[in-house]
Amino acid sequence: MPSIAIVGAGPQMGLAIARTFGSQGFDVALISRNRDKLDDLVGKLEAEGVNAAAFPADVLDRAGLTRAIESAAAAFGGIDVLEYSPVGTFGITALTAPTGTEPSHVEFEMNFQLYGAIAATQAVLPAMREAGAGTLLYTTGAGSIWPDPRVANVNAAAAALRNWVMNLHKELADAGTGIQAAHIGIDSSIGVSVIPGIEAARPEQITPLYWDLHTTERDQAELVFKL
Repeated sequence: MPSIAIVGAGPQMGLAIARTFGSQGFDVALISRNRDKLDDLVGKLEAEGVNAAAFPADVLDRAGLTRAIESAAAAFGGIDVLEYSPVGTFGITALTAPTGTEPSHVEFEMNFQLYGAIAATQAVLPAMREAGAGTLLYTTGAGSIWPDPRVANVNAAAAALRNWVMNLHKELADAGTGIQAAHIGIDSSIGVSVIPGIEAARPEQITPLYWDLHTTERDQAELVFKL
């Protein structure tokens, strides 16, 4: 069976992506820091007939993240789709305006968003190259495309990730690898409104974009969700 590894799996987008791919016969590897929360998600998916397993790791620990992905690949016979979408939690992620941004504010976000994504990609890319197939999907808020000064430090790192993904898509496509790399920009809050003026969407409204990029939109480097 094909498999998907979801890095940053949580009860909103992560679970919805797992359900979208699981309903199509995918095994699901869930990766995030909290084992108890992962086990809860695994229980929900298994109750719906989806084969899922938890692989705890912190994206800031790049060696640990690599080990978790390698363990998932060993458990499921490989990773066909990688989805990267860790979300910072309040109290950990400081949101700064441009004039209030210190280098440390961006450094944390770069480690969290860009460097973790690169580490996760390197953990699956060699096997995908050998197979001549695979899908690499990366999620950010739409501030990576249309900056919002209220979250300038997060936007800066998200834009760096988006730029890297667009280049990755071009490199892999131009080389005829058969591997799809794409960015998903989400122009809404998810579940509940977090930033004033930005409407919230249900995760299930967004996840069809991921399936489309894996199946019918493999020539696209980016899809954007807007309410």
